[in-house]
Amino acid sequence: MSDPRIPSSSSFDTDVLIVGAGPAGLTLATALAARGANFMLIDRQAEGANTSRAAVVHAHTLEALEPLQVAARLVERGVQAQRFTIRDRDRVLVPIGFDQLPTRYPYTLMVSQAVTESVLLERLRELGGQVLRPRVLTALRQDATGATATLDDGRQVRARYVVGTDGMHSTVREQAGIGFTGGSYGESFLLADVRLTGGVPHDEVILYFSPAGMVVVAPLPGGAHRIVATVANAPEHPDAGYLQALLDARGPASERAVVREVLWGSRFRVHHRLADAYRAGRVLLAGDAAHVHSPAGGQGMNVGIVDAITLADALSQALAGNDAALDAYGTMRRPVAGQVIALADRLTRMATARPALRAARNLLLRTLSRLPMVRRQLAWRLSGLVYR
Repeated sequence: MSDPRIPSSSSFDTDVLIVGAGPAGLTLATALAARGANFMLIDRQAEGANTSRAAVVHAHTLEALEPLQVAARLVERGVQAQRFTIRDRDRVLVPIGFDQLPTRYPYTLMVSQAVTESVLLERLRELGGQVLRPRVLTALRQDATGATATLDDGRQVRARYVVGTDGMHSTVREQAGIGFTGGSYGESFLLADVRLTGGVPHDEVILYFSPAGMVVVAPLPGGAHRIVATVANAPEHPDAGYLQALLDARGPASERAVVREVLWGSRFRVHHRLADAYRAGRVLLAGDAAHVHSPAGGQGMNVGIVDAITLADALSQALAGNDAALDAYGTMRRPVAGQVIALADRLTRMATARPALRAARNLLLRTLSRLPMVRRQLAWRLSGLVYR
């Protein structure tokens, strides 16, 4: 791969400027590097990601990462959860198994976003790429042949295409004038990685419903568990006592899950938004810059990674003269994001249903889950294989 800092021609500094080095940006850069494309990847952080919200890599995402020689490395470092269940405390409402899916990855891979990013960065560097840090895009203008990005140090970068993978508050999206339609949930979400004993399995992701609200408990490498819960006013840094009370009220009832140690915790607000378009002239979007939603179902990072792999192919075609491939990218990927947002929203609203509706909800879910076709369709959708 050519050095991304070397101009591809007298009038361009790079063919593709990628803004944001999260999972989507790193994947796009790695995929372009594997194709020998000329690109520049910048990120505002002086170092890599310092939080780890995403922790799920699904089967379809692993399949998509295979050509980049990333999938096997992630599998080596993750925990394979072959089941996803929805429960009302101890009562199983919906059991979903992945072991019968026609894929080399018949499971949900639990691995932190920090590890996913480090594996992608390692592969990018092997291919000769790098992340330029800290670099902040402050302005962006485009014309018929390219786009000019202004950075915070005053430098201007001329590129044939600019891709915003810079998250929900994307400067690229705002500068391109692309709307971000949707809203936010009233409750805050709590997230924590903890060490537990008793009560919960180490090979299953569980979404618990309860009158007090929902909580997701999922295994992580090293014997840890990820906890995600809706809370009216979550503490900024939840401690062991707070998390214990939460699990006692919402988690398993017959066998108590005991919080032994809090490794990391935070809170955040969740939005459900979709970009009005994935392309505006020479500017394109991928990942959280294009779509955000509830963490229910663990789909967000996965959709962004597959966005990036699809976009890398489209950009390669565009650089070879087939500009229409970039419109096809949006036509293909935006409806997928719409479906994922709808699924996550349904799961979130079911989990936070009013107490008066709880019995009816549980009866409906248990009735539907008795049908093998329903369980299979849910497994296909959660694994992402439905989007092949």
